[in-house]
Amino acid sequence: MVENAFGLPVGPPADLDLPRPRPPRTPMRGRTCSVVPVSPDHAEALHEAYAQEDGRNWTYLSLEPPRDAAEMRARLVAMEASEDPLYHTVLDAAGRPVGTCSYLRIAPEAASVEVGWITWSPRLQRSVMSTEAMYLMMARAFDELGYRRYEWKCDALNAPSRRAAERLGFTFEGIHRQATVVKGRNRDTAWFSILDGEWPDRRARLAAWLDPANFDGDGRQRRPLGSYSAAPGAGLERGLS
Repeated sequence: MVENAFGLPVGPPADLDLPRPRPPRTPMRGRTCSVVPVSPDHAEALHEAYAQEDGRNWTYLSLEPPRDAAEMRARLVAMEASEDPLYHTVLDAAGRPVGTCSYLRIAPEAASVEVGWITWSPRLQRSVMSTEAMYLMMARAFDELGYRRYEWKCDALNAPSRRAAERLGFTFEGIHRQATVVKGRNRDTAWFSILDGEWPDRRARLAAWLDPANFDGDGRQRRPLGSYSAAPGAGLERGLS
């Protein structure tokens, strides 16, 4: 236990230089996808990708699906101008836009950042690309920028988002009741995080799963993410699956 001059318990010193850099507007390149700064030029492809489903995947988002490419472009113009959230587009291996995501609640003074506004099209959902995109975002925050806390939040009723957070190695921290109002309805918010001390284990497990050797000729995984065991003392409280 650390105590101050008055004998009161206090947190340990933050052993890093603060503030940390803000996330840059530069691409993150992976094997199956790239995560690049959002651009209005992505409007037509994104609208077409989002139109592949009936809108149910927008249930827990504050927006509805764009009605047409013009509305998608207007949204992207606003997203491109935003500093926080800092929006990105996910491109598939052929360079086609298939979804968007962002860094938000960017706090260089605390070395903390959240990933959110994750809006995947059917082409990106439940794919290797979706996992690699999140891996690239995490790697930038921890390895490139030296952040100490990486957050994920979602509607507490959004079971797929909660499963995705736990699969990626986030630790559930609790629920903020009546946190906000979305589309005229109450939203309780579930909080998750990964800390810098936990990241080396998460990074190793995700990298092992993403390795091309883990996939057969048809792109099917040979081993699920949950089969890669946690390193001793890694602090993983919920398994990856």
